[in-house]
Amino acid sequence: MKILIAVAFVAILGALAFAGVAMVRGKEGPDTPKKPTMMRALALRVALSVALFLCILISYKLGWIQPTGIPAR
Repeated sequence: MKILIAVAFVAILGALAFAGVAMVRGKEGPDTPKKPTMMRALALRVALSVALFLCILISYKLGWIQPTGIPAR
């Protein structure tokens, strides 16, 4: 499960980096619309983030992962 979370996080960062590169390489003026490449990469990033959140939530509910940290008193 930890590997799946790490791979998803790397994919999210990769999609964000790809969108940034698409934004920087764009030669549009202020009146032209943004490239669909950047919008697709950002939509992919959002979809991956939601999928990762749901995966973590379901894993917690099924008992596959346990919360750790500072115990509440």
